[in-house]
Amino acid sequence: MKTAIYPGTFDPFTLGHDDILKRALRVFDEITVLVAVSPAKKALFSQDERVRMIREHLADEPRAKVDSWNGLIVEYAKKHNINAIVRGLRPTGDFEMEFQMASMNNKLYQEIDTFFLPTSGNHYFVSSSLVKELHKHGRDVSEFVPTGILNQLKPSK
Repeated sequence: MKTAIYPGTFDPFTLGHDDILKRALRVFDEITVLVAVSPAKKALFSQDERVRMIREHLADEPRAKVDSWNGLIVEYAKKHNINAIVRGLRPTGDFEMEFQMASMNNKLYQEIDTFFLPTSGNHYFVSSSLVKELHKHGRDVSEFVPTGILNQLKPSK
């Protein structure tokens, strides 16, 4: 069975994330959406809330699992005998940082490979950070996040 992890902070999980996951499921038999903590980012939702919301959103997709991890992604991969990482790329300068991270992950765990999927045209500009910023300013973000997750966003003040 071909398995992969799809790591990210997913704060919140967007339709762009969902698109990458669904396209990756065409290649992999099972993917674990791995909710990670990024100390550099101020989270809107707790790690547990993100896991719960994504699990609810993916309840009808048995090949997608959701887990969380506070350590290095390669440590999770080793522990679970996973040798593939899925990452989405936007045309916003993601490649250099993602390539560097993929190279370091491969240095730390030679059995790991990173598979990059470019974002679909209708999602290339969407990021969790932008969704949070728009929502904070009272803008409608319904075209950027799944309905179940949209319903969890508290009205902005």
